[in-house]
Amino acid sequence: MRDDDATDGGEAPTENQPHQFDRLPATVADRDVPERATREGVVEYWRDRYGVDPAVWDGYTFWEKGAGKVWAFAADVPSPVEVEALGMTFLRTGGEHWKPTTDAVQRFGRYATADDTVVDLSRERARRFLAGGDQDLDWDGDWGYLVVRHEYGGRPEPIGVGLFLHGELRSQVPKGRRREL
Repeated sequence: MRDDDATDGGEAPTENQPHQFDRLPATVADRDVPERATREGVVEYWRDRYGVDPAVWDGYTFWEKGAGKVWAFAADVPSPVEVEALGMTFLRTGGEHWKPTTDAVQRFGRYATADDTVVDLSRERARRFLAGGDQDLDWDGDWGYLVVRHEYGGRPEPIGVGLFLHGELRSQVPKGRRREL
């Protein structure tokens, strides 16, 4: 999904500033930076792709630092903000396909309800996934970035982002967070 309808305001567009956080505009009509994601686009992405109720995002603000790096913050501050970090890394919107971060999936993946983009792994498959291993997967769900879960304490818990292509689940767990369990 892309949120890239250009504004038609006639003004010279503002560019992304790599040293500051800018709050995402509410809608495309509010956007000053071409191709910048919008709050509406982020909420729609999580609803349409993963089945997350838009109400989950009440109380969160979304920010971009650099091009296509979106952060979620459980508060609000004036925009722009020149700080090193603000909340949590949340979503990459700079490429052809948007990609949620591991932090975002581990925090918000419990609200995902879409059967075709949420995959539950057995204990052994979850171990392989957390160690960074790719694995064949006979699954009829959607291709692309998935919420990957495993059952802990009698309920499914999100463990990370997987990329499902051509019958293979590729672990997207960052190298520094991989674990042999």
